[in-house]
Amino acid sequence: MESAELIAMLRGVRDHVRARNPQGSAPGNFPLPDLMPLLHARDAALGKAASIGTVNPRRGGPINGLVQIWKQFVARTLDWHVREQIVFNRRVMDCFDTVIEALNENNRGLTELAGRSEEWRLETEELKDIRKHWTEWRAGWESKLRENEVQFLRNVAELHAAFQHRVTLMDAQYRETAGSQHRDFTAALREGMDRVRLEYERLIHSELRLIRQRVALQENAAQPAVGNGTHESGGGLPFDYGRFAERFRGSEEYVRAGQHVYVPYFRGRSKVLDIGCGRGEFLELMRDAGVNARGIEISAESIALCRHKGLEVEPADLYSYLSQQPEQTFDGIFCAQVVEHLPPERVPEMIKLAASRLASGGIIAIETPNPKCLAIFATHFYLDPTHQRPVPHPLLAFYLEEFGVGNLEVKKLAPALETMPVLATLPEEFRNAFFGGLDYAVIGTKL
Repeated sequence: MESAELIAMLRGVRDHVRARNPQGSAPGNFPLPDLMPLLHARDAALGKAASIGTVNPRRGGPINGLVQIWKQFVARTLDWHVREQIVFNRRVMDCFDTVIEALNENNRGLTELAGRSEEWRLETEELKDIRKHWTEWRAGWESKLRENEVQFLRNVAELHAAFQHRVTLMDAQYRETAGSQHRDFTAALREGMDRVRLEYERLIHSELRLIRQRVALQENAAQPAVGNGTHESGGGLPFDYGRFAERFRGSEEYVRAGQHVYVPYFRGRSKVLDIGCGRGEFLELMRDAGVNARGIEISAESIALCRHKGLEVEPADLYSYLSQQPEQTFDGIFCAQVVEHLPPERVPEMIKLAASRLASGGIIAIETPNPKCLAIFATHFYLDPTHQRPVPHPLLAFYLEEFGVGNLEVKKLAPALETMPVLATLPEEFRNAFFGGLDYAVIGTKL
C-alpha cells in the first residue's frame, strides 16, 4: 500500500478510537474523566494474570535446562490449585473492561451533552434576558392595556354620543321634513283652494258678463269705444274681448309676473296712475308693495273685475281724465299695451298730457310691442284687430324728451326665444338684433 493511504487509514482508526474513547475535555471546555491510568492498570493486571502458571525462561545450558523442566513440572502439578485463581482473575479483568466501557459510554454521553451545551447556553441566556426584562415588559404591557381599555371605552362613549346625536338629528330632520311636507301640503292646498276660488269667481264674472252683453244687445245700448281704445276696451267688436285677451295676451299670473320688473321703479311713490289698467295686474303689484295706485279703464267688465279685487279703478277716457287732472298730480304713471291701440297722430297728445300731470322727479313707464323684433309681425301684433300701428322706441323716446321727460331707459321684455325655441338655431348677434324682446318699455323721469 502507498504511504499516503496507510497514513490516512491510521488517522481514520485514530479518530474512530478517539471518538469511541473520548479523553481530555468535551467541546466548550467541558472536562471529562481521564481513563488512561485505569487502562494502564488494567493492562498491567492482565500481564500479571497472564503470567500465572508460566515458567520464566532461563539461559541455555544443562543446569538451566533441568531447572526449566523442573519448573514446568511443578507448574503442571499446581495447575489444579491455581485454576480457580486464574478464572477469578479473568472475571475481574472482564469487570474492569465493563467498567471502562461504561465510563467510555459516560464520556461519550458527556461529550454529546457538551456539544449541545452551547445551544442550551444561548437558550439559557435568552431565558435570563426574558426574565430580566419581563418586569419591564409586564409593566409596559399593563400600561398599554390600560391605555387601550381607556381608548376603547372612550371610543365606545364617542360612538354612543355620535349615535345619540345622529338619532337626534334624524328625529329633528324627520320632524322638519314632516313639518315641511305639512306646510307644503297646506300651502298647496291653500293655493289650490285659491285657484279654485279664482276660477269660480272668473266663471261667475264670465256669466255676469254674458248676461250684461245679452241685456245690452236687447236694449241696443252698446256704445262704441272712444278716446284711448285700450287693449281691454273691445268697443264695437262683435266678440268677447276679455276672453280674447285671456287667450292671446296671457293669464293674469303671466302678465303679473312680467310686470314685476317695474316694482323697483315705483316703490316708495305716493300717488301712481295706471292708464288702461285692464284686469289690474299692475295695481295688484303696487298694492303688495305698499304703493298708493289707481287706474282708469273704459271696459265695464274690466272695471267690475278690478273692483271685485278691491282695486281703485275709474271708468274714464284717458284724454278726458288727464285733461281734468291738475298738473303735477301724480308722482308715477304707468301705461302698458295702450299706445299701439291709439291713432298714431294722437300718441304725442297722450304723452304730453301724461307728462304735464307728472310731478317733478316722477316716474313714467310706457310698455308697447317692439317693432324691431320681427317675430311680433308674424304672430302677436296682428292677432289683435284693435291694434293701430306699432311705435318704435326711438319715436316714443323722442316724444317723451319733447315734453320734459329725461334719464330715459329702454328695457327689452319678453324674449322671443322663450315663446319661439326655433330661434335658437339663428346666430346670436342676428337673433339679438332682429328677434330680441317681443315688447319694450321706455322708463323716464320728469325733469
